[in-house]
Amino acid sequence: MMKRLFLGLFLLTAVAFGSENQVFAQAAALSTEDLQKLRRYEDSLVATADSMIFSPIPEDRLENTYRFVRQLKAALTVRNSFVYPFDSLGKYINIIGPEDNTFRIFNWSVSADANTLRYYGAIQMADADLKLYGLSDQSAAIQKGAMDSVLEGGRWFGALYYRIMPVTVAGKTAYTLFGLNAGNPMSNRKVLDLLWFSGNGPVFGGKVFGVRSPDTREQAVRFVMEYKKNVVAALNYNPEMNAIYFDRLESDANDPGRKYTYVPTGQYDGFRWQNGEWVFVQDLIPVTILQDGQNPVGGRD
Repeated sequence: MMKRLFLGLFLLTAVAFGSENQVFAQAAALSTEDLQKLRRYEDSLVATADSMIFSPIPEDRLENTYRFVRQLKAALTVRNSFVYPFDSLGKYINIIGPEDNTFRIFNWSVSADANTLRYYGAIQMADADLKLYGLSDQSAAIQKGAMDSVLEGGRWFGALYYRIMPVTVAGKTAYTLFGLNAGNPMSNRKVLDLLWFSGNGPVFGGKVFGVRSPDTREQAVRFVMEYKKNVVAALNYNPEMNAIYFDRLESDANDPGRKYTYVPTGQYDGFRWQNGEWVFVQDLIPVTILQDGQNPVGGRD
């Protein structure tokens, strides 16, 4: 089964038609015939996605994942499919792209068993003819070194993305990706990654994060915060502060080596984009720590 699934993802990665430098006009129209085709494809994708996500049998979920990959590839082969929104499918999987509309990511997770999630993704470029890159999740294989590994050739630190921000690095556009990886049975991970495109396709990771990797002490190529499974930790962008903010974490068992014991402290650090880098800002949101008997400013006696 896994060989078949890998083959399906490989087929997604291998499909690349059209000029490398072609800029797809967002006003491109779908013909009536192609629109009808895409609606039929979407109906099939929704039915398969429902089984892929909700079937009580793990083998069934994986079998439907392979079927979903094939159906998605077929649907996106329709000319100008990039402008089709897949609204109904978007209720089952993430479909997200940057403001500049140069690509979009189809992104989902599947419960491989009672304790494990596997992540899947494909990047569709904004071309009239299909240019698609399949993604293979490597997050389980790089538990250590997660903040050091630049990934290409379809390899990817799997996550469900909830924000994409364009940035300029060395005069070229790259993208900061905000994602959640809940694949570990004991902890969750929030991830900031950098996506850019080489002549060979997407590359994940880059030295733009102003923190050091805990494993190598070198500058990190992605930012990963890992924390206890049943807590909520923030990682997002605030336009008023013009900065990324995130919870500062510490072990509630006084054991820094066990990331699954980490919880928010109530303090927030962050990153601010300066000179082509996400510069670390300690205490981005100041927090007043009161002593016993003190009242907060504006509080009542």
